[in-house]
Amino acid sequence: MSLQPTTLEELQEMITANRSLLPVGGGTKPALSADSNGATRLDMSRLSGLIEYEPGEYTFTAYAGTPVRDIVVVLAEHGQYLPFDPPLVERGATLGGVVAANTAGSGRYRYGGVRDFIIGVRFVDGRSQLVRGGGKVVKNAAGFDLPKFMVGSAGRFGAFVDLSFKVFPEPRAYVTLKAVFPGLGPALGAISSLFTAPNEMDVLDLEPLADGRFSLIARLGGLSSALPGRIERLQSFLYAKTEAVSHEVIQAEADAALWQQVNAFAWAGDGLCLVKVPISPKRIPLLENVVHGLAPRRRYTAGGNIAWLAVSDIDSLDAVLNTVNLPGVVLFGPPGRPFIGPRPGVSLARRVKQALDPSGKFLEI
Repeated sequence: MSLQPTTLEELQEMITANRSLLPVGGGTKPALSADSNGATRLDMSRLSGLIEYEPGEYTFTAYAGTPVRDIVVVLAEHGQYLPFDPPLVERGATLGGVVAANTAGSGRYRYGGVRDFIIGVRFVDGRSQLVRGGGKVVKNAAGFDLPKFMVGSAGRFGAFVDLSFKVFPEPRAYVTLKAVFPGLGPALGAISSLFTAPNEMDVLDLEPLADGRFSLIARLGGLSSALPGRIERLQSFLYAKTEAVSHEVIQAEADAALWQQVNAFAWAGDGLCLVKVPISPKRIPLLENVVHGLAPRRRYTAGGNIAWLAVSDIDSLDAVLNTVNLPGVVLFGPPGRPFIGPRPGVSLARRVKQALDPSGKFLEI
């Protein structure tokens, strides 16, 4: 069954009258927006639209069901953007879905992920009460940061009503450099060197190639007049300080097309499960050893701090992640199984759920 509230009052009434609820947005992450046990879907798509936008303050508030694409268009009119680079924008991802799933793209490398930009949240909890956290302005405050805690909550604590974010000025132009390395070790060595080098990059990704080599992908954003010199200095650094064997520079329309494909997870192919695994660069060799045959399509983003694995056998990956003690969140895959591997922090999340949803209106964590 699916319910579709159009107002806050309707949402509260629906939560009061129903159980086993699962809030959903654009449905772009099927493993998170479906349930195998017949949950009642709360379709939030009618609670949509920009509520408040202050370009001079670099903040906005919008309903949770608002397509991210709508926000991107409005921000671009004022030369601003969402630096955490939410994925699946063209497929219809919503603001609430991005926060619930904690999905940020390759562009999060420079400035951080969803938690670094959300500043306020309103949601209806399992008692049908409206809960507020944070606000509509950027400020420093002590105490429990509810907006950040709700990032990655997967609709288990309540249904988002609206969300507030801070934004940044958007770079005028971009250019991408792909450098090829003879293996994983040299590529990780290059990432380590780049961490301390004076090269400001918006993206730093790592991608295995079919022949065992690895491609390091760096994207630079800024003034178009400055980019040629910056990319030349980056090239010189890679050849002087790392084991890069070749490179390619991608510009203009080709650059935009490349990152649109990455944003849509086109590299993962069709029919495979897509799993996000938080990691650190030091642990990538361990993961590579155990998933090389299991996940032929892989990508490491955020300077090697997030692994994206495309697999056909989710059970085998679950076992592997438990073995190496790495948690996974399933975006594309079977319904009712959004989390695999170990689950650090779940005991705290369950205590918070007991406070916000004591009668279990929403799905279990």
